[in-house]
Amino acid sequence: MAFTVSSNSFKDGDYLPNDFILSAAFGFGCAGGNRSPHLKWSGAPDGTKSFAVTAYDPDAPTGSGFWHWLVVNIPAHVSELAEGAGSSGGQLPAGALATRTDFGAPGYGGPCPPPGDHPHRYLFTVFAVKAEKIDVKPDTSAAVVGFNLHFNTLAKAAIMGLYKR
Repeated sequence: MAFTVSSNSFKDGDYLPNDFILSAAFGFGCAGGNRSPHLKWSGAPDGTKSFAVTAYDPDAPTGSGFWHWLVVNIPAHVSELAEGAGSSGGQLPAGALATRTDFGAPGYGGPCPPPGDHPHRYLFTVFAVKAEKIDVKPDTSAAVVGFNLHFNTLAKAAIMGLYKR
């Protein structure tokens, strides 16, 4: 069985609904609900001891993309995150750890590309991890989290949402 991810919040390749777009509180000019989407995965390979979830915009005009959400150390028995789990006031599974995004703090930060830019791709990726815990802290950068995941990933699956304004 292949490792796959799906969502009740959006379909792969569709535009993301306003509920999942960055809120006005962030000051980037968007006015969405800033809720993390529902994600559900299945078919993890043998040896999976935890999961990680990231949301990344490879189209951001930064030269290095933009990290919108990073969660590591999701216990191996967990196979989905509820809508809003990564948002302010949301609840991640016990033991899971959200780390710093490119907004400068842990937690979900929704899409908000520059006005008039082409549609940006938002890749929600679930990693099947061979370690029970990735040794990072809430303020660890996305690059360091990615480095650790690179050497501990058994499989990964992604679903893509689009957004343009």
